[in-house]
Amino acid sequence: MPPKGHALLSASSSERWLSCPPSARLNDNQVEVTSDYAAEGTDAHMLFEHRLQEALGMETSDPTEHLNWYNEEMNDYAAEYVSFILEQLEVTKQTDSTPIVLIEQRVDFSKWVESGYGTADCILVSNGLLQIYDLKYGRGIEISAEDNPQLKCYALGALELFDGIFDIETVRVGIYQPRLNNISVSEVSKEDLYQWAIEVLKPTATLAYAGAGEFKSGSWCTFCKVKNTCRARAEANLELARTEFELPPLLTDEEIEEILSRLDDFITWASDIKEYALQQALRGKDWHGWKLVEGRSNRRYTNENAVAGTVQEAGFDPFEHKVLGVTAMQKLLGKTRFDELLSAYIEKPLGKPTLVPESDKRPVMNTVKNDFMEVYENE
Repeated sequence: MPPKGHALLSASSSERWLSCPPSARLNDNQVEVTSDYAAEGTDAHMLFEHRLQEALGMETSDPTEHLNWYNEEMNDYAAEYVSFILEQLEVTKQTDSTPIVLIEQRVDFSKWVESGYGTADCILVSNGLLQIYDLKYGRGIEISAEDNPQLKCYALGALELFDGIFDIETVRVGIYQPRLNNISVSEVSKEDLYQWAIEVLKPTATLAYAGAGEFKSGSWCTFCKVKNTCRARAEANLELARTEFELPPLLTDEEIEEILSRLDDFITWASDIKEYALQQALRGKDWHGWKLVEGRSNRRYTNENAVAGTVQEAGFDPFEHKVLGVTAMQKLLGKTRFDELLSAYIEKPLGKPTLVPESDKRPVMNTVKNDFMEVYENE
């Protein structure tokens, strides 16, 4: 894996700084805080890289003994990722028998973004077609390849390497997110990609590098280091809070729809502010009108083995006897073995009804109204 450096305008954070240019400099001045999720993702990338190199006959060394987050689930997902990439490679060979495969390839797109570079997980290069595939191991947010600025930056960097060698006309980008069963693929012509780079990427990157431009809040705030104290985000959400929240019957349908469209961002912002205030209080800050207290807690054993032994000696059974939950069982057996042994005994009941935007990929669920309309139309 290539050495990792720091880029002010990185491809991975491009959605944020393209949407909110001055956030780049603000984030650059903040202390980098690592998380378990980031550490797990790093381990997954190292394992997936090794497995793919191994499958392609490349020189590689097994990193598993050094991976703190390695488990059978990760190993199974790595095998599925390898199968996916090999499948794309075989399809590519139908039109070009000698495509180039690059794994964890550093790409430079500084022609459009000052000091812009990144590392693409997998690049396939063939006559007429450039393919960029990016692994996302997180299970929190589903990522789409459609109009994805990170992937487009990688593609621009790859074009800098190969556009003069191969007659590339089309760029295909893909997200592989195994734990959400998400494979998203999108295509753009080389001409359209270059047009975006000239008209959108380069001028916005120039603003971001200078710390200029307009602050703007949105979904890109999720991984922003200053999201808790950002005034633009606060103003956008407080504007919603100023809405006169009467009982729903007193609001028009249009007002309710407007509130629904912004409510998730508002709730997330409110939770972020509350957590930020708590962490500052734990560091000694006094908030006027607020105090730090101990929350409710439940009793727990200090030594479970001693408890079990004592209860057994008294003639009682101290253990609960029940089958492991589905997730715990899959971790115990590994995904492949789990599917082999238990797929016939697994069902997925209907989920709790949830109201989501129309852009959500899930199909519309049946309602009493839908059932009634079906009966009416069949009469």
